[in-house]
Amino acid sequence: MDAATVSHWANDFSEMWEQIGDCFARKDLRFRAATYVQGLLGDVHRKNSWQLAEQVGLQTPHAFQRLLGRASWDAHQLRDQVRSYAVDHLLGDAAGGVLIVDETGFLKKGDKSVGVQRQYSGTAGRIENCQVGVFLAMASSRGRALIDRALYLPKDWCEDQARRSEAGVPRK
Repeated sequence: MDAATVSHWANDFSEMWEQIGDCFARKDLRFRAATYVQGLLGDVHRKNSWQLAEQVGLQTPHAFQRLLGRASWDAHQLRDQVRSYAVDHLLGDAAGGVLIVDETGFLKKGDKSVGVQRQYSGTAGRIENCQVGVFLAMASSRGRALIDRALYLPKDWCEDQARRSEAGVPRK
């Protein structure tokens, strides 16, 4: 890898961030989000808040934890902006590309996480107590990108208003 390649990546990141930065209403949140993404793109073995904070030179993970857990920003708008950027840059004038749908099971011990129950998990290869996420990606000869995600809500959860309410699941 040479300096020109790295410089090109930095320019691409700046261009992408100009398009999606408005999803974060406050300047400090835009900066934290950009720093977080740079950490994710960095050479860190475990991508948790502590490791990422260290990667980008922060003393604690508090800023990232606040960004992900308590700060106000629009995840749907961000998803839409990333999808738009991906379509423009991965498909462009290219002839073709594919959409990839995949489910992933997240093993859980308790019963309070939204959508958790004993159900088949492809990750485990058997019925386990888990949540199931469904992901949509696009790929072309120019690269690949995750463009959508949803948490699968089992029928038992859909029919249990009290449980949905306790977990903060909206009616819609």
